[in-house]
Amino acid sequence: MGDQERQGDPLKLLVRELLLAVGMIGLLILGLYAHTGSMPPLVVVESSSMIHESNGEVGSIDAGDLVLVHNRDYDSVVTFAEATEENNPHFGYAQHGLEGDVIIYKKNGEDGTPIIHRAIMEVVPNQISTPDRSVPMNATDAERCPNGGTYDSEWMDGDGTKGVCVLTWDVPGTSVRDSETVSVSFDGVQAGYYDCKRPAHANVESHLVVWEWQPRHAGLLTLGDNNKCSVDQGSQAVNGSSGVHSASGTVGPIRGSWLIGVGGGEIPWLGTVKLMVGGAGTPGTTYVPNSSFFMLFSLIAAVLVLPMVFDPLSKKLMKRSPEYRLAQDELQKYAHEEE
Repeated sequence: MGDQERQGDPLKLLVRELLLAVGMIGLLILGLYAHTGSMPPLVVVESSSMIHESNGEVGSIDAGDLVLVHNRDYDSVVTFAEATEENNPHFGYAQHGLEGDVIIYKKNGEDGTPIIHRAIMEVVPNQISTPDRSVPMNATDAERCPNGGTYDSEWMDGDGTKGVCVLTWDVPGTSVRDSETVSVSFDGVQAGYYDCKRPAHANVESHLVVWEWQPRHAGLLTLGDNNKCSVDQGSQAVNGSSGVHSASGTVGPIRGSWLIGVGGGEIPWLGTVKLMVGGAGTPGTTYVPNSSFFMLFSLIAAVLVLPMVFDPLSKKLMKRSPEYRLAQDELQKYAHEEE
């Protein structure tokens, strides 16, 4: 029997290896999907808005990290306000270096790069009234709600019809109840302390303050951990906030229909590879910490070098075993019989 016959057709071996690789990747993706319930089950972080340390930090979210996206109900999201209220059942709950859940959402429900930021608090309608449903689709809030209030097109009315006029608001995890506007000071007294990581000057507080906010509709107020209290919902909610913008304008409170998922476990550094080949129109690796490059290349080097070290070592150990010598004797015997 020739060497090529014993070793097999090289083309068949290549196809088999490729199929094996594709199968392993497929099983990995299916496993992640089974764990998270989301597809895709991972997102790559592109910006530094959630970074805690400029040099990067395992446990918080840095640019270049992969984050698992868990498919969870909107009602299960825990806000910073709830996680910092001592009498709340979620007190002490923290994810990625700070209290509350980190969520992934579509800006105003539109297409485009999703945002991954922390849920700070939720505004929930308290008193509602039925709007004037005879007005045209492009009617103003004043036309829809002649008796006052803010029109919310997705909140359910008492008869099961979508669309209500919100007269007052509640904020779970705070003392705000039945209020026409929302004012919350995250000073550690009225609500949990949220440090803006900025100096207190020019009438800008050192902690997060939401002042006389009139929400456009029910939803979550969100904020990147590294954005120094510049909330996604802009200056109408927090003084000095630039906000996050989409094609239709500044992002409103995050609705359940905009929610993609909740951030779970983090796989550090590996997403940097995708950012390297992101192309035009993407931030690329601009915000990736230097330490992430070092760790990524160290990991790649380890993957390449370790097999070179362990393969000869494992063969050397195997040759010392009696089973190996027995197998060699059997092969020699088989070869003589073939001849």
